Amino acid sequence: MPSPRRLISTGSPFEGTLGYSRAVVQGDWCFVSGVTGYDYATMAMPEDAAAQAEACFATISRVLDKAGFGMSDIVRVQYTVVDRGLVDAIAPVLGRHLGTIRPAATMVVAGLIASEMKIEIEVTAFRG
Repeated sequence: MPSPRRLISTGSPFEGTLGYSRAVVQGDWCFVSGVTGYDYATMAMPEDAAAQAEACFATISRVLDKAGFGMSDIVRVQYTVVDRGLVDAIAPVLGRHLGTIRPAATMVVAGLIASEMKIEIEVTAFRG
């Protein structure tokens, strides 16, 4: 019998208006949607790219915990940054959070949906 699908929410208004879940748990997998640097309690975002990356990882960690996973379960990550010039600023943050985990990774340079967003991080976790 297949395991039930569980939807995880952070309470972001974007989840309802854009029709997505912050994370979907299916069996031993957790798929976390792209996370930006918003503090969902205040809907504020830091201006600094490194601070936004830290906020992303704080949200990702909370979501994984709520789903019954940990940061060490991350097997894949995709970073989207709006400018390749931000890589040096965010690299220490990425290394601090995922340097020992070392998931498969992709980094894309592309625009994001709001001008204040500098980075978006999407992860997949597996606990098999």
